[in-house]
Order: sequence, then C-alpha cells, then structure tokens
Amino acid sequence: MAVVESGGIRAAARELGVSQPAITRSVRRLEAELHTRLLQRTPTGVVPTQAGRAFLARARAAQAELRKAEEEADRLGQVGSVAFGVGPTAGIIVPEAITRFRQLFPKTRVRLAEGLPQMLLPLVRDETLDFAICRRAVVKPDSGLEFRPLFRNDFVVVARKGHPLEKARSLAQLAGTNWISLLPPDAPGGPLDDVFSQAGLPAPQQVVQCESYNTAIGLLVNTDMLGFLARQALSESVLRDFLREIPVAESMPSFISGMFTRADTPLTQLAGAMAKAVTAAARALARYA
Repeated sequence: MAVVESGGIRAAARELGVSQPAITRSVRRLEAELHTRLLQRTPTGVVPTQAGRAFLARARAAQAELRKAEEEADRLGQVGSVAFGVGPTAGIIVPEAITRFRQLFPKTRVRLAEGLPQMLLPLVRDETLDFAICRRAVVKPDSGLEFRPLFRNDFVVVARKGHPLEKARSLAQLAGTNWISLLPPDAPGGPLDDVFSQAGLPAPQQVVQCESYNTAIGLLVNTDMLGFLARQALSESVLRDFLREIPVAESMPSFISGMFTRADTPLTQLAGAMAKAVTAAARALARYA
C-alpha cells in the first residue's frame, strides 16, 4: 500500500522508516505467496498491475477493518474517528448532525468528504468512508452496498437577491440565461435538460456543471447565474439573506437522498452513532422518502 500510494520504493521506505531493500524483499515475498506480479515500473514510477489493483482494494478494506477494531477497543468515543461522504444535495443536514454527535463524542475525529455519488460510493465500498449521504444512485445488485432513504429534496429555481429575472414566473423567461447545475447528470442532458424538455423548451446552452455545494452557492450569490437548490436549504438564514426562489409554474425535480453503507460490514459504534445523528437531523426536515 505504501509503495502504490507514494509511487515508488524509495518514497515508501522513507514513509515507513525502513530501508529500500526491506521494502523490495517484502513486496517480492508477497508476490511469491500470491503467485502473481503486483507492481511494475514505469517511466513515472511504480504502479500496480491489474492483479495488484485488485489486491490493493482488498488490502485497504482489511486495513480499514483493523483501524475500526482498534477504535472499538478504545471504549466508544474516547478516541477514534468517523469518516463519511456528503453529496451536494445532502449537505443541509450535516450541521445539525455534527452538533448532535459532538454532544456525545467531543473527542472523536470527524472527516467529511464532499462529492457526487460516483465518487463517494467506491470509497464506501473499500471502507475509506464509513458511509455516504447522497442522492439515490443506481448501483449494481452485486455492488456490496445498501441504501436507506432519509429525506426528499424538493428543488426550486434560485437566484441572487436583486437578480434581473427574479420576477419571472415561467421557464420560458429563464431559458436564455446562464445556469449552474448541482444535480449530477444520470444520462446525456441530465435533470436540467429534462425540466426544460418537459416544458417543451430548448435546453439552456450555457450551463456550468458544479460538484461542490459551496462553490455553487458562491456562483449563485455573486453572479447572475440561476440554479436548482433544495427548498429546505433556503430556510437557512445564511442563504435566505442572499438567495431567493423564482417560483416558476413548471414542475421542478424531486430526489430521494439517503445513506449508503456496506452490506456485509456493520458500522463501528462511532460510525453507528454518527449515522443515528444523521438520521435524526434528516427527520427534522419534516419530509421523508
């Protein structure tokens, strides 16, 4: 793992505080045990072979399980860590969830990763993340993941206060402007194109696809771009001061968000406590899947 992550034998040796020959012998013994080559040299460094990539994924999962075992031995929350992912449409429940969790486990390290489902779910699968809260995504039956719905995101069109089109009441009045999309495209075109198509309108031509909630909010507040945002998010005072809904007549997208976990590995006590805090925060939204 150290060789792959650092890109070479020498860097791995420095990271682990051992000699280069020791690293080389260790890798060779592992390859001999597995009867296959795990690493290969390239002009840019050492990279895993196809067999090496498969073994690496299992090794990371094994290391994650050992880390979790150590944390559970520390008696629930005196030390330890929790890592979970948040999709751009699910961040509205995070502040309350963290507040609830911190009241019980003030010393626990918490790591948050933001991204789209296609980035977060592989990290849940290999146990880099304990779980992920994001929009429901289509996963293969053998993916090893389970999904539990938590709440529904009802989206509305939003713009900065004082926007020239804030009095518009139909998509036709908004078609020619710049848009930003936080909604990941499931197919060519994506949700934004679908909304305009269902209204019998051509899709917007000037669209920025953004995978960061904070960046998208910054663009909406500081430019004349329009976008979709969960109606619940506008109840937050910070956003309410800068953004407003444009209540168009057409129907807007609505998506289920929930929790992805591994199907074959139980959450640690700490991760389970965080999952309970997330679930409680989702209930506070008042609308469910």
